[in-house]
Parts: sequence; C-alpha cells; structure tokens
Amino acid sequence: MPRDTAAHPTARARRGALSLAVLLSAAACTSMVPTYQRPDVAMQAVSFKEAPSTPGWNAATPADEQARGRWWLPFGDATLNELLPQVEVSNQNVAAAVARYAAAQALVAGQQAQLKPQVQLTASATRSGVGINTSGGVATTGGVSVSPTVTTLRAAVNASWELDVWGRLRAGVEQAQASAQASAADLAGAKLSAQSALATAYFNLREADAELALLRDTVAAYERSLQITDNRYAAGQAARTDVLQAQTQLATTRAQVAALAIQRQQFEHAIAVLLGKAPADFALAAAPWTATVPDIPATLPSELLQRRPDIASAERAVAAANAGIGVARAAYYPSLSLGATAGTSGVRFVDLFDAANTLWSLGLSLAQVLFDGGALDAALKNAEASRDVTIATYRQTVLTSFQSVEDLLVQRRGQSEQLALLQQASAAADLTEQQVLNRYRVGQVSYTDVVTAQTSALTARRSVVQLQVGLQANAIALVQALGGGWSAETH
Repeated sequence: MPRDTAAHPTARARRGALSLAVLLSAAACTSMVPTYQRPDVAMQAVSFKEAPSTPGWNAATPADEQARGRWWLPFGDATLNELLPQVEVSNQNVAAAVARYAAAQALVAGQQAQLKPQVQLTASATRSGVGINTSGGVATTGGVSVSPTVTTLRAAVNASWELDVWGRLRAGVEQAQASAQASAADLAGAKLSAQSALATAYFNLREADAELALLRDTVAAYERSLQITDNRYAAGQAARTDVLQAQTQLATTRAQVAALAIQRQQFEHAIAVLLGKAPADFALAAAPWTATVPDIPATLPSELLQRRPDIASAERAVAAANAGIGVARAAYYPSLSLGATAGTSGVRFVDLFDAANTLWSLGLSLAQVLFDGGALDAALKNAEASRDVTIATYRQTVLTSFQSVEDLLVQRRGQSEQLALLQQASAAADLTEQQVLNRYRVGQVSYTDVVTAQTSALTARRSVVQLQVGLQANAIALVQALGGGWSAETH
C-alpha cells in the first residue's frame, strides 16, 4: 500500500511553512512609508530679479547630477587650469567627503542584507563527567558501570529570516539610500567649495603680485622724488621738511611692500593646503595677472540653482526622514521571523556523519509590544517632527540660495560701475601727480602738494587692482552659488 506522503508530519510542516511564507510575502507588499512628494518651493523659472526677464514660476527640482563642467576655463589662466583639477585628487576635505559617501553606501548594503535570510554554522565539542565511586579501577554509580567522562560533538546550520511584512526593513533601505544620495551631494558640494576657495586664493595671490609690482614701481618713483628734494635742499631751494616728507613717504611705501609680501605668502600657503600639500612643498612664482572676468548671459536662468549640491542634499534629507516615518509606523506591528536548524551530534567525529544522529527544526516566532508606556507613539511623533524640520530646512536652503545669487548679481553690477569710475579717477590722479611734480621742480608748489597728489594716485591705482580681483571673486562666488558654471563652453 503506497505511503501517504502528504500525511507525513515532516511534509506537512514543510508545506505549512511554505504556505505561510508565500502568504506573508504577499502581505509584505504593504508599506508603512508615506508616499513621498518633494516639498513645494516656488522657483522663478526664467531669471533672477537682478537679471530681469519674462517672469514665470515652477516647482524646485534638484538636478545636482547635471555636469558642472570646467567652469574655470573662461577666466583664461593657464596656471589655474592646471591647479584646479588637482583638488578632486588631493584636497583632504574632499577626501573626507569621499570616505563619508563610501560609508553611506556601506550602510545601504547593510540595510539591504537584512532583507535576506541569515545563515550561521555552529560547531562545539564538550567534555563532561559525573561524581562517582571507583572500585577495582571500574567507575560505578548506583552499582552500574559508567564512563567517568563523556565527549560530545555537535555541528549545526542555523538559518533565520525576518519577514518584512510591514515594510520596516524596506523603509530602512529607503532611508539609507536617501542618506547616501545626500552624502553624494555633500561630496559634490565639497569639491565645488574647495575649487572655489582655491580659485579665490589664486586670484588674490596674482592680485598681490600685481600690487607688489605697482608698489615697487611707486617706490622707484618716490626714490626719484627724494633725489629731487635732496638736490633742491642742497641748492637752498627747498626746506628740510621737504626731504623729511619724501623720506617718510618712501619708508611708508616700502613698509606696504613688506606687508603685502606677507599676504602673498599666506595666499600661497592656502593654495598648498587646498591642494593637500604642506606649504613648504609648494611655491608659485610671480607671474602676470590675467584679470579676465567671465561674461554672464543677459538672461541667467534660475533653473541653474537646481544643480546646487546643498539643495540636493537638503531634499534627500527630507526623503530619508520620510522613510524614517515608515520605520516608526512598522514598529507598531508584530515582528515575524522564520527559523530553521539542521544539525548532528555524537561522541566521535565519524558519528557526525551518521544519519541516525541528525536533527532538524523549523519554526515561526512572533514578537509584539503590548505595553511600552507610549514609547512607540513618541518615536512616531519624533519621526514626523524630524521630517517637518527637514522640509523647513530644504525650503530655507532654496530661499537662501536665491538671496545669495541676487546679492552677487547686484554686487557685480555695482562693482562694474565702480571700476569704470575708478579707472577714470586713476587716470586723472596720474595726470595730476605728474603736473604737481613738474610744478614742484620749478618751485611753484610745496612738497606737501606733491605728497598729496602722489598718495591719491597710488590709492587710485591700488583701488582699481583690488576692484578687478573683487570682480573675479564675485564671479567665482556666483559659480558656487549657482552650483557650477553658466556657459556651455565650460562643459
């Protein structure tokens, strides 16, 4: 008579476990995570207030994955083009951001691993004995001969699988993935920040070179003026005070050269650190300054803001907090786990391979919180409040980014107007200086007039140079505020 395999206890247990697993897997389609919607933030689609064009609005959509390109190329400086690519390789802040991103990716992998069964191999060997009397060398207890010690060998494979019925584990994966994406945006932000800092320090250094050259030329001119006053004093045509004024002016200007040289070295040190080098291992020789300022398109689309890494990071933080609500909600429901064990035991190693010594078990465990004093409610409220915090932070980040771009645009316009006026003033001051010096040579004016004219001319020259580097710094800051360059040629 054929055996009814369906009625066999082992078969029934396996079939029941399989049916339960299928049922619970179907139930696992339910998710506790709220449907994610990116927070609404009004963004002007066409242009900024300080770069007017046709108005229009759309919802902010982070697009930090867009290429930022080699935004520094329009500055037209070969040395800068050589230095900036090294930031991604050598800058230690960037290296730290790379490591943080790698850690975030590892956390994602760890969360994903929790969705899969966990299998462990265990093995043990124990040796035990009992308190007995011995007679004639034979161990006895209760009149029965026994072995004084026993060795037991065991080996087993244990498997466990937490059934993600309510989506807690999947919500944890979503949360980790969003956090990893935020870390990727932070990495992009670290690169752009380091590049911007290096470019700013580089142009400050070149501006210092230009000012030093200007001051050294001025020192040479003041030395000639001192010679003139010495000659006039020796001829009895000028007072001793003229010589003293000329000496004071010359010494003061030489002191300015020394102070500016210190600043120049500090900029060089900053560049070295940004490149991941010790200042002693890096030097930049003086070179002509390329004072080029890239042109900004007449219409600057505000959609460029969507590439900003900090906006993307803030938005991903909202997504991570939203997934955290799913984790908190799932905690209200029972935790279900499947467990299985297959093993063998014996007193000898060969016994481990004897089928008669094998054992197995298959079970389902359930855990449900019955009373926690409101801890689960508090955890859910905390998760919801945390999401609200990230939403407000995201919106504030977008609004602040608008402000920074608008500020930089109006600053750029003002600096451009100032530069044109200062260049006119500098040309007039140079002409005045030359005329006053000529008049002093023939005794028509005092040397005080010469000092005043020369000081005004030097101040005007230096102001022009400083405003030129200010425009370059503004362009770099605008690149950073927009999340990258604005010209297709830089990509």
